[in-house]
Amino acid sequence: MDNPIAVRLNALASLQLLDSKLDEIHRLRGSLPEEVSDLEDDLEGLITRRNRIEDDINKLKDSIKDKKNKIEEFSGQIKKYEEQQMNVKNNREYEALRKEIEYANLEILTSEKKIRQFNDQIEQKEDLLKETEKRVDDKRQELEDKKKELEVIIEDTKTEEKKLQSLIDEAAQSIEDRYLNGYRKIRRNMRNGLAVVATDRNACGGCFSIIPPQIHIELKQRSRLIHCENCGRILVDQSFFDDVMEKNFS
Repeated sequence: MDNPIAVRLNALASLQLLDSKLDEIHRLRGSLPEEVSDLEDDLEGLITRRNRIEDDINKLKDSIKDKKNKIEEFSGQIKKYEEQQMNVKNNREYEALRKEIEYANLEILTSEKKIRQFNDQIEQKEDLLKETEKRVDDKRQELEDKKKELEVIIEDTKTEEKKLQSLIDEAAQSIEDRYLNGYRKIRRNMRNGLAVVATDRNACGGCFSIIPPQIHIELKQRSRLIHCENCGRILVDQSFFDDVMEKNFS
């Protein structure tokens, strides 16, 4: 491998193998990172809902307290008006006090009705609070389980991932920027992350489009950088990956 194109292709093939191995580690985690993130959002939403229910209950209890104070206040007024009725000088004064007593009694009845309504609402919200608290506990447990599962996978692959990332960084430094940027652009556009592929039975190893015989000859010669005309991936002869595997991963 003594020509510049061969050296460049070797570097790209090496980088692809390293990236693919790192991709395998990430695939081991599957959707766990997204699941953990979703569960964290769900838990946060449930906690917010629980806090809102608790606030509603506290506000209802404060409203009950206010209504009880009103009942006490109007009860005191009734007692005062009844005492005043004993000392009125005429019917007009008596009638005026009677109306005040009626009004106070009406306010007491209204306040008592409101208290019953508030208590009913509290009962409903406390049931809802218990249900929400259970959902919070269940969601928190589910989140903890998923986190532990993810942590186990991360711990098991941490050393290998760190080593691969170091090798990837080292390999990337040996590739000219325009080729490295082109490689990374192709990788981003491919769902399986394959930017450099070997031919497979006269076809592109990425999209499986048939490759003309002349291209096969040029791939063997390693004389230029060749892209698949269909998918745009960089094509190399299988012997390239065999050499890289033997040198770096045997």
